[in-house]
Amino acid sequence: MSESLFADASKRLEKALAYVPISEDTLKRLKYPKASLTVSIPVRMDDGSLSIFQGYRVRYDDTRGPGKGGVRYHPSVSLDEVQSLAFWMTFKSALLNLPFGGAKGGITVNPKQLSKQELERLSRGYIEAIADFIGPDVDILAPDVYTNEMIMGWMMDHYSIITRRISPAVVTGKPITMGGSQGRTSATAMGAYYAISAILPKFSQLPAQTTVAIQGFGNVGAILAELLAKVGYKVVAVSDSQGGIYAEHGLDIPSVRQYKNAGGSMKAVYCDKSVCNIVEHRLITNAELLALDVDVLIPAALENQITEANANDIQAKFIFEVANGPINSAADQILEKKGIHVFPDILINAGGVTVSYFEWVQNRSGLYWNLTEVNERLKGKMAEETERTWKISQEFGVSMRTAAYIHALNRLGEALDAKGTRDYYVNQL
Repeated sequence: MSESLFADASKRLEKALAYVPISEDTLKRLKYPKASLTVSIPVRMDDGSLSIFQGYRVRYDDTRGPGKGGVRYHPSVSLDEVQSLAFWMTFKSALLNLPFGGAKGGITVNPKQLSKQELERLSRGYIEAIADFIGPDVDILAPDVYTNEMIMGWMMDHYSIITRRISPAVVTGKPITMGGSQGRTSATAMGAYYAISAILPKFSQLPAQTTVAIQGFGNVGAILAELLAKVGYKVVAVSDSQGGIYAEHGLDIPSVRQYKNAGGSMKAVYCDKSVCNIVEHRLITNAELLALDVDVLIPAALENQITEANANDIQAKFIFEVANGPINSAADQILEKKGIHVFPDILINAGGVTVSYFEWVQNRSGLYWNLTEVNERLKGKMAEETERTWKISQEFGVSMRTAAYIHALNRLGEALDAKGTRDYYVNQL
C-alpha cells in the first residue's frame, strides 16, 4: 500500500478519534479496505491496434450498505488514489446517513485521446472485468472525473447483458431514459450550493458582499458558479485545466459557459444570444487563482491542489472543498493557523452521492420523482447534516473537517459495533 495519498487521507481521523468513544475493533476494520481489484482491460483501437488499460475498483467498507462510489478516467489514476477516494466515500455516506458504504473505481487513461467508439469499448471492457465484483446490492457505480451519463449508460447496459437481466440500480448517473434521476447531473453543484447557503450566513457573509474564485470549470464548477452568481455572489475568477480568467468586477458566468461550450476555451465575455463581446479581464494560472484575495475559494478540480508548498499563499477567508481531497493534511494545519475556515469535501460535495441514493431508490421501487421533488429532498438532507456538523464543531471547538469525521465515525462505529466487539464477547464469558 502506498504511503502517499491514502496515508495522508487516514490522518484526517486522528483529531476526530479524541472525541468519539469508538471500539478498538472498529478502528482495526477501518484501517483496511474490504476488497481491492486491479484489472487489465484490452481495447481494440480504431486503427486496429490493441491497447491495454489498467483499471481498479476498491470497496472500502460495506457495513452500512452496499459500496457506493464513482469511476474516474484520468492519466493519474492509481490504486492508491482509488483506495483513498473509497475511504472518503465511506465517511461521506455515513455523514449523510445514507444506507451505503464507500467504494471507488477508475481507469488510468487520458480519455481526451480516445474516440467515442474507443471510450465505449473501454467502458464496456471495464464492466466485463469487474462484473463479479459489483451489483445493485453489492457495489454501485457512478460518474466521476471525465465520466458522464453516456458512459454510465454503457456500463449499466453491459452489466445487464452479462447478467441477462435489466439492472438499472447497478449504476447511478445514467441517462434519464435508462432510469436516471432528475437532478443527478447538477446534484454535486446543487448540494454544494445548499451547504454554502447554510454556512455563510452564520458568519454574516452576504452574497452581494462576497467575492468567489472557483478552480475547476467542468460540469460541477460551472453549474455552481452559475448558481452562486444568480443569487448575487460576485464570481471574479474561474479556471479549467488550461488556466483561468479573472475580472475584478465579476464575471458573467452564463456567457463564460456559453463561450467555453462553443469553443472549448474561456474568456470573460458578455453574450447576447450568439454574439459575444469580450470584456476586460486578465489570464491567470491555476496557482494564481488559488492565491487570489477573495472571500470564498472553491477548489473543484482534483486532489492535492493546496499543500504545504502553497498554503501560506492562500488569502481567502473561506474554502469550500467541492473536489475530493484538494487540501492535504499538512496544508490543513497551516490554513487553520491562518484563521481560514475550511469546509470539508465529505460534506460539501455530498450532493452527488445523495442524489445517487435517490436514483438507486427510484430504480428499485419503480417510482420516479420530478426535479422539484429531488431538489427539495437534496436541500433537506444537505441542510440537516450541515447543521448537525456545525453544532458538533461548536460543541467541541473543532474545525468543520474534524466535526464531519466525528459525526461520520459515530455512525460507522455504531454499525460496526452492532456486529459484536471484543468487549461484548469478553463480557459474555
